[in-house]
Amino acid sequence: MAIRIEGRARKFGNDINTDYIITSARKKETLDPGDLKSFLFETFDPGFAASVKRGDVIVAGTNFGCGSAMEVGVTVPLAAGIEVVLAKSFARTYYRNAVNNGLIPVECDTDGIADMEPLVIVIDAGRIRVAKRGSDPDLVGRQIAGVALDILTAGGLVPYLRAHGGFPS
Repeated sequence: MAIRIEGRARKFGNDINTDYIITSARKKETLDPGDLKSFLFETFDPGFAASVKRGDVIVAGTNFGCGSAMEVGVTVPLAAGIEVVLAKSFARTYYRNAVNNGLIPVECDTDGIADMEPLVIVIDAGRIRVAKRGSDPDLVGRQIAGVALDILTAGGLVPYLRAHGGFPS
């Protein structure tokens, strides 16, 4: 089953840690992603959360999601309608949390993507293509395969386990 997502690039730099995604002060109040989504990236851009649209795509440099391993760094963007993060590289814990919660982490070269640029991301059989509208050739993301792809296709680890009753042996 192919996954297709269209949205605007929302560009960030390198070393975006989970406290930049949702600040520690807010996590002390609640961990509910629905409540926290109005504070998404408030340290960088206080107006970001109000301007985000369903389908927007986070685009970043290296080491995205470093810092705390708390899942709210993944669940809050999802609650805001963000389904994909494109980055040159991810902190491993963030990558795993993203897969487990159904946020699609795509490793690719993000240098040529501009803020607010319209993007189309297609994941088909684990192969990932990122198209900048009107641009050729497409960017190719690092393939997602195996159980990680199955978990993302199911919408996250819990829906996957509900559908399959466990992991393949």
